[in-house]
Amino acid sequence: MSYRKTFQLICGVAGGSAVLVFAAAAADSRGYFGERREEAAGSRWSRLTVLRAAQPAWTPANHTPAPSGHAWDVNWDKRDPSVLSNGKKKESATEDPSSEQDNGKPKATRNILLIRHSQYNLSGNSDQERILTPLGREQAELTGQRLAALGLKYDVLIHSSMARATETANIISKHLTGVELVRCDLLREGAPIEPVPPVTHWKPDAVQYHEDGARIEAAFRRYIHRADPKQKEDSYEIIVCHANVIRYFVCRALQFPPEGWLRMGLNNGSITWLTIRPSGRVALRTLGDAGFMPPDKLTRT
Repeated sequence: MSYRKTFQLICGVAGGSAVLVFAAAAADSRGYFGERREEAAGSRWSRLTVLRAAQPAWTPANHTPAPSGHAWDVNWDKRDPSVLSNGKKKESATEDPSSEQDNGKPKATRNILLIRHSQYNLSGNSDQERILTPLGREQAELTGQRLAALGLKYDVLIHSSMARATETANIISKHLTGVELVRCDLLREGAPIEPVPPVTHWKPDAVQYHEDGARIEAAFRRYIHRADPKQKEDSYEIIVCHANVIRYFVCRALQFPPEGWLRMGLNNGSITWLTIRPSGRVALRTLGDAGFMPPDKLTRT
């Protein structure tokens, strides 16, 4: 077998950095890259230097990239059963602590489907005048049909008390027979936290961030958390609210910097799906899914 074929075979089978450099050196020293031996001598080491530079040095320390940012807080919702938050001691010495802790562990998964309201009348002077447009009502119908087609057993449909979210929720509920409707003021639109990087077209006063941020954070703590230990089955809850609220919820739930919320965009009537496991682990299944709408029905107002 020729040196050239041997070189190709070794590289194809092994694929390792050390084998690549060794085989290249052997073939190069014999002039099998196509040059005569005397012509190749001057460029041999420069070529091997390039090969070595292309292969990062391996050490146990850099084999796995070091994590960046903060470590995952397992008790982010203050519901980790392994953490004693009340400081109470056990009254009975015969009580099995491991058994009690196991009984207090959540066993169900919570699925939270965050729906952005549909397109609405931007020229309205008050909240009550900012009702859905004809296209917005059509978008809500499409979202309701999509949620029904998923075939999930929904436990509740919670919605912001603002007119556009209330109307969106009422239209969606027509497709989800028997699902309870719950109104909540905490879910109203607002300015959750000053965005980074800043934007020039939207600059609320500092007091608005101060007031809205506390309210939206309170909504997050009320609705985004792992299941209660008493919950036996997985749940599916729908929350119809606003883009700023949803984006802030996603950042907080995934433990991303919350000031990055404005870097995401959401279509009207879109579905964002968060899953919270009993362990407290959170997964984002979809972000702003609107693929069930025809392209000519998509808006982001």
